[in-house]
Amino acid sequence: MAAPDFWDDPQKGREIMQKVSTLKERVREFKEMQESLEELEIHLLVSEEDDDESAIPELRKGIDTFEKQLDKLEMEVLLSGPYDENNCIVSIHPGAGGTESQDWSSMLYRMYGRWVEKNGFIMEVLDYLPGDDAGLKSVTFLVKGSNSYGYLKAEKGVHRLVRISPFDSSGRRHTSFASVDVLPEVKEEDEIEIEEKDLKIDTYRAGGAGGQHVNKTDSAVRITHIPTGIVVQCQNERSQHSNRAAAIKILKARLLELKMKEREKELEKIRGEQKDIAWGSQIRSYVFHPYTMVKDHRTGVEVGNVEAVLDGAIDEFIYAYLQHNAEKGGSN
Repeated sequence: MAAPDFWDDPQKGREIMQKVSTLKERVREFKEMQESLEELEIHLLVSEEDDDESAIPELRKGIDTFEKQLDKLEMEVLLSGPYDENNCIVSIHPGAGGTESQDWSSMLYRMYGRWVEKNGFIMEVLDYLPGDDAGLKSVTFLVKGSNSYGYLKAEKGVHRLVRISPFDSSGRRHTSFASVDVLPEVKEEDEIEIEEKDLKIDTYRAGGAGGQHVNKTDSAVRITHIPTGIVVQCQNERSQHSNRAAAIKILKARLLELKMKEREKELEKIRGEQKDIAWGSQIRSYVFHPYTMVKDHRTGVEVGNVEAVLDGAIDEFIYAYLQHNAEKGGSN
């Protein structure tokens, strides 16, 4: 940062400043925890010498606070993957089942929205297609914030809901599925190059419920990457230019994911072992009937308060996944 040419590249300079700021904050938190631990130890010694049991409640409160700080620090240490610090792009798609699955997808969308809000991140909707009667047919959104990909990569996979359906007049139990896809947003240094000749770009009129805000121009954009066959679309922005820029952002993320998968295949050959096939598999069940429980099938973590989980309390699942992934030697 002291180099004379540091600001010759303003974009790179800002990124380095942000990294320095993040590192300084981590050091500050660590030193603060050291001081808290020393204070707790002194407090404990004094209470033991004075045989003062009245200090126990305050000590317990201090220990609880310290444990929460420690959990947060441990989670940050686990975020060591090459793209963990990036923003992320999340897509939710309902499985078979029509209205049931579309409603389940909207419940997951709300869950992540609440989690984003609680963690001080920012959500930016890139593409949203509402369901015919309820819920949504698909949604893609960008989550902005330090390590948002590192956290939310734990949510990638198929999510299963079991409940008494509000759409079934007979009150029968239904099982619904929705898939959640999580990709790191591509940064400039990730070097994902896209040539114009490799793109097939189609425009169409964005869908909507009608009324005064119905789109009367072909502003929605669908882009096909010819070499890979990857198709992305965006219709949430007002202008075709903005939708095109958002679609390119999603395409770059999908191409980066493809690159990551190819790298992982090469590592598997080198390691000479077969990893668990987790792509597209069921990762978590949310059960409302005949009992209430959310269970993560990868880590075995179970939570009885389903409503709290659907209100954004998913940190326990994320932390357990990060620990599980670190033990397996995974980084993506």
